[in-house]
Order: sequence, then C-alpha cells, then structure tokens
Amino acid sequence: MKIIYAGTPEFAVEPLKRILQMHNIQVVGVVTQEDKPQGRKGILTPPPVKVEAEKHNIPVLQYAKIKERVADLRALGADMMVTCAYGQILTQEVLDCFPKGVYNIHAGLLPKYRGASPIQSCILAGETQTGVTIIKTERGLDTGDIVCVKKSQGVKNRKIIREKCIKKVTITPKATYGELSKELSKQGAKLIEKVLFVVQHEKYALVSQKKTGVNVVRKITKEQAQIDFSKSAKEIVNLVRAMNPAPVAFTTLENNKINVWEAEKAVLTDEENAYMQKAEIGEILSDKAKRGLLVKCGDGAVKLVKVQSSGGKIMNGGDFINGRKAQKGQVFSC
Repeated sequence: MKIIYAGTPEFAVEPLKRILQMHNIQVVGVVTQEDKPQGRKGILTPPPVKVEAEKHNIPVLQYAKIKERVADLRALGADMMVTCAYGQILTQEVLDCFPKGVYNIHAGLLPKYRGASPIQSCILAGETQTGVTIIKTERGLDTGDIVCVKKSQGVKNRKIIREKCIKKVTITPKATYGELSKELSKQGAKLIEKVLFVVQHEKYALVSQKKTGVNVVRKITKEQAQIDFSKSAKEIVNLVRAMNPAPVAFTTLENNKINVWEAEKAVLTDEENAYMQKAEIGEILSDKAKRGLLVKCGDGAVKLVKVQSSGGKIMNGGDFINGRKAQKGQVFSC
C-alpha cells in the first residue's frame, strides 16, 4: 500500500520512523511545511520531518498552500495519506486524492481537545490524563470519525467487538509540554502502525465522536506565555510546564525579560509569610539564596525554580539571587 505522510515538527518524526519499518507499506512522499528562519541569525532551518525523510531518500514536498498542489499529490498515486501535526487544513479536493482516505494522529482526547494545541491546553487546564486519537479526516477541524479495530470475540458466536484507536496517557504532576509530547509521539507511532494494518486488510470500523463536550483549542501565542502573578500558584506552575520548551513562560524584572523554565508552589517560613501579607503581587519575598526565588501570587507564593535572564544561562533561583539579578522587595510585572 502506498501512502503519503504529512507532518512537520519533532512530534511527527516517531510515527514516520515506525511507518517506514512496516512491511507492505511504501511511503511515496512526505509533505511538510516550508523551511523557516530560526534563531537570532535567522538561519533557514528545515522541519524535523523533512530531515528524517531525507535520511531515507523519500521525496519531500513543501507547499505554502497544499490546496493549490492537488495535481502533485495525485501524481504520486498514493492509496492513503497519514497526517500528524502537519499544520494546514486539508480541503475536500485534497482528501479526494486518496482512495483509502486520510488518517490523522491527534495528540489529544476527542472531542474535548480539538485544534492546534491539545497538549499544552491539557496542561494549562490541570488535566491528569490525555492521550492520542486516530481519526479519519474529513472537512472540519478534528471532527472526523474515530478509527476502531474490528475483532472477533469467541470462535462459536463470532461476535464482533470494536476497539477504539485511542491510547490514554497519564499526565504526571511535573510533566512539561516537551516531555508529554515525546510520550504521546511514541504512542501515536504505535497506534498508526495498527491503523495502517487494519485499513490495509479492511478490518476496521469508524465511530462518530461524541456530540457533547466539544472544545476547540487555538494555537498558543508568545503573549500567552507571560506570567500573571495575580493567578494561583497552581495556575502559574501549569503555565510554566505548558510553555516548556516553547514558547517559554516569562516575566519582567526592572524592564528585563526573565524566562521561567520550572516553578512550584512555595512553602513559606513564618517570617516569609508575615512579609508576604504586606507585599505586592509579584514581589520577591526573600533575599536568602538557599530559600530560592519566592514570589507572591494570587493565593500565596510560587517558587521560580529555574530562570534565565535575557541572553544568559538557565540557573536555579538561588543562584539568580546570589548573582544580584534579583533581591527582596523587587516586583515582577504581571
């Protein structure tokens, strides 16, 4: 069976690797976003999926708008397409290029987390569970039917059961966006291998998503990564986790941007607690490096465990204080 794989970021690399190991599956092309400038020097950098595809000498197609290149897709003669964090909406004309359909590896549980940022949005919401869902793509944002594996239960009655291609994953209390992405990518790779097998052998069924509990999450912006210290410690910690490694949570101190890579709810001493009662939101509560960087927030205090000043190295909060980059009484902007 011939397929085209469409994906862009690191998250989409593991599923591609797994597909390339499958027998009777031929990846005839990889579609990905265009190379983009990165870093301060603006070096033109290829997407991770392109780098992986070129290792295997697979033709790479990079389109500003895939909907304008339908003829290219048809010319490859693929039976189906697999998408994973590709980054563009597919038109009906694109979907019609593939006789066996288009299947999407979605890094969230549907229909609760449709859209562009299911992993980060789960962490921001304080969820303890997420997962990967494989759907057959249709026009609409992650609205397609969920793929199920058809299995016979028992030799005598031949009852057919359907196992949804969903893998649930526990979100640990300290898991970052980057860490959770790696785990979901691995699970997505396992699921798509199963889906390709059952589609090829026509041992699958489709089940509609629930009509209730629908939620659409938009792409995360850099502005959303700014810490609002008027919020609770839990909300701030979740924000820091959800923005690590990108776009990275941040705040400002004396007009200097400070990236925050790790945070936790602070446990204060009696002295710190007494000082906090009169402090402003965002104010640093201690000048003792061994206590770390303690900041007043909406429901108490939060500890900024790992921080980074503009152009500097990532360091723990205590070293930040020792380096005279912060002191008691200074206020982080909200």
